[in-house]
Formats: sequence, C-alpha cells, structure tokens
Amino acid sequence: MKQVPKGFPSNFLWGGAVAACQIEGAYDVDGRGLSTSDIHVYDKNLDRAHIEKEGGGTLQGIKRAAIDTEGYYPKRYGIDFYHTYKEDLALHKEMGFKNFRTSISWSRIFPNGDELIPNEKGLEFYDKLIDEIIKNGMEPIMTMSHYDIPLHLVTEYGGFANRKVGDFFVKYAKVILERYKGKVKYWIVCNQINLIPGIQFGSLGIYDDQAENMEELMYQAVHNQFVASAKVVEAAKIIDPDAFLGTMLADATSYPATCKPEDVVLTLKKNRMQYYFSDVQLRGEYPGYALRYFEENKINLDIKEGEEALLRDNTMQFLAISYYSSKIVDSTINTIKPFDVSQNPYLEPTPWDWRMDPLGLYNCMSQYWDRYQVPLMIAENGFGALDKLEEDGSIHDPYRIDYYRKHIEQLKELIKDGVDIFAYCAWGPIDIVSSSTAEMSKRYGFIYVDKDDFGNGTGKRLKKDSFYWYKKVIETNGEDLV
Repeated sequence: MKQVPKGFPSNFLWGGAVAACQIEGAYDVDGRGLSTSDIHVYDKNLDRAHIEKEGGGTLQGIKRAAIDTEGYYPKRYGIDFYHTYKEDLALHKEMGFKNFRTSISWSRIFPNGDELIPNEKGLEFYDKLIDEIIKNGMEPIMTMSHYDIPLHLVTEYGGFANRKVGDFFVKYAKVILERYKGKVKYWIVCNQINLIPGIQFGSLGIYDDQAENMEELMYQAVHNQFVASAKVVEAAKIIDPDAFLGTMLADATSYPATCKPEDVVLTLKKNRMQYYFSDVQLRGEYPGYALRYFEENKINLDIKEGEEALLRDNTMQFLAISYYSSKIVDSTINTIKPFDVSQNPYLEPTPWDWRMDPLGLYNCMSQYWDRYQVPLMIAENGFGALDKLEEDGSIHDPYRIDYYRKHIEQLKELIKDGVDIFAYCAWGPIDIVSSSTAEMSKRYGFIYVDKDDFGNGTGKRLKKDSFYWYKKVIETNGEDLV
C-alpha cells in the first residue's frame, strides 16, 4: 500500500519564473524584431485595480505605436537581462534554485516571423543563456510563446486567427527543439493559453477591430493554436523523444458567491469553460459543454479534416498552472463569459485587487489533479507589491514572505494527498516589468532592481528579506517556512 508522503520529493524543482518580454530588454539588438509586447505603453494614470486588456488596440493604433517616439514602452527595456543574465543567474544560484523558467523571444529567432531561415544571433543568445542556467545547477524550463509574437505576424497576417501563423509557429518551435535537444527537457508550448479576451493580443495576436464577431475570431484563433501546439508535440516525438511538453493555464477556478443553486451551477459552468482549454490539450477532444456553448453563442469554428485526429493523437504531457488569487461568481451580476467574476468579500484587497487566497491553490490544484491525473507544475505564483527601499539599501517585505509561506503550506498539503507536483516556480524572483500594467513599481522579486516606471535608476540589484527566507525554504526542501 502506498505511504502518505511526509514532505516534498527529494528531486523537487524549487525555483522561479520570468518572461523574455518582461526581463530581457535589448529590443533592437542583434536583429530582434518588434513583438506584441513592445507596443505596451506605460500609462502613469492607469487604474491598477481595473485592467481589462493588456496591450493591443486597433490595427492603426498598433502601427502608430510601433513607430512612436514619444511614449515610454517599458517591455522594450525590461531590466536589461540580455546583458546582465550571468550576474542575475548567480543570485538565483545563491538562493539555491533547482529550476529557472523563462521564455524564448520568438521575434529574436524570426524577427518578422515569416523568414525562411532563423536569426543566428538570436539563437546564439539562448545558447549562452541556457548553458548558463545549466552551469548554475538549474533545470531550464522554457516557454515557446509568452506574449512575444512577432508584430509583423499581427499586422500582416492577423495573428493566430490565420492558420499560416500557426505554421510559422511550428517552424519556429522545430528550430528551438532541434537547437536545444538534450539541454532543455521541459517545454511549455503556450503561456496561459486560456487568458482571453484579456490578453488576446499578446497570446493570439488579435487586434480590437479585426472582425465583427470578435468572440468567434478569438475561439478560432485558439483552435488554430491548439492545432499548432499538437503539431509541435508531434514534431518533438521525433526531434527529441526525451522532451516533456506541457500546456499552461492561468487558474480561473472560482467559488460560488453563495450556496444558492443558481450561483453553484453558474460557477460550475464557468469553471468548465476554463477547463475547456486543458480538456482539449490533455484529453484530446472538444468537450460537449464547449460545443454547446459555441452553438448557443453562434460561434462557428472552421475545423479542417484531420485536425481532430491530430489533437487526439498529440496530447500534452503535463499541465502548468499560474496561481495568484481567486474570485467568486454571483449569478445575479456575472455571466458565463470568460473572467466575468466578482471579488470575494472575505479576502483582503491589494492595490491591484489580486486578493490572497492560499486555500484557493489547494482547491484548484486538487481539481486539476482529480480531472487529469497528469504531472503538474506551479509555473507562476507570487505577490506583487509596492516595496520600499530603505536608506541603508535594505528592503523589508514580510507581506511577501507571508504570501509564499501560506501558499507553500498548501502545496505541502497537496503533496500529502498524493498530487504529482514536480516543480514550483515563484513568479518574478527578480523585479521585472509587470505584464498587465507595464509598471516596475509592481514588484514581485526576492531581488530588488533599482529602476522606476520610466526606466530611471541605477539598475543595481539588492537582496530583499524574502531572498534569505526563500533560500532557507529551498535548503530545507520546504520544511522550514518560519
């Protein structure tokens, strides 16, 4: 009979996660082309608690932003990781990281996305980066597409709504699978594939005035992304049979606002429409509830002959989850539409209204495990806050330590339940540009980066109190959380 696990497995991969488009900078260096992330302008008057969409805009607006010299576009500069990666990785090694998750900038490899041959300079950078990750004793976890679609594929092709873009993606994926065979085992094909419509621009390359029925276009683009991802899995079986490919969801598991049956059933239906993304990629077919939703909402998907078989025969091998907070569903004010949810009055707000809920991590990961029985990864988990740099250079962040402690405690409960979780990636272990708001002042890191929202500052790296706390957690394999 199986024994109840007493703690984390000895080979558990503790570490952290970043994204190329938020950290690297060097947007115009060594032949890189503009990507979807590069036109996200910083707005000093933004409403942090109510961000409906991340970047994008109309086609003309996108083209204007691409040549704008007045606005400040923070993701073009990041924290200059392109030039500081050795020093930054050394700090992560000091914490004892067993993994380091980052992404490859698609537009560094194919600047326009539709070139015949890849940009060798871009590949050389990732040669050096991946080698440095391994040299520092970390397992590289690489994301193929993380809101970094070559902008040319948006303005000229219409993003993943066009099947040709899926083909370009498969070509790009084959190049990096070949290049990093034997070095990269873990690949996340598409970051947070379910984050629509909020990040339909960064994830799918769809602009605001692309079609009359935007919802249909969005789900068609997701289908094309499913097909492209299945082709990547199919190719990986030949190129590198040892590679382990997964899909990733931004957790959207909600609670019913009350025990009123209408709240409970609407919550069930909304949660299923988030599982739909992983159902297709892990179970290999479109579930009936999703087909019914499409029919009732006049969404007609163009599914070509052979695509259903392709999805069935090339499912993902693991599921990666980003988890930050939770929401509730109230049937009197919320609808079935994605991410139409309400705030939980029992949870405390933050400036961005991402309300901490450690039990929500236990709840959602239990649901995923019960549903799929595949290996799971915490691909992102973290706490964005307004940190204060003291005169002596110290940064005291007990709120971040409290957040991580409570979530790792729930992770330990999941391990005791027999849930197969093999990696934990703290989001933004070093301060980076915020994905949703393009701020530097929304800080997640254990390492402080001296830059402000307009890129001013020394760029100096400083250790926060949480740096030493997380180091101790890793040293004790999750046992010492005090």
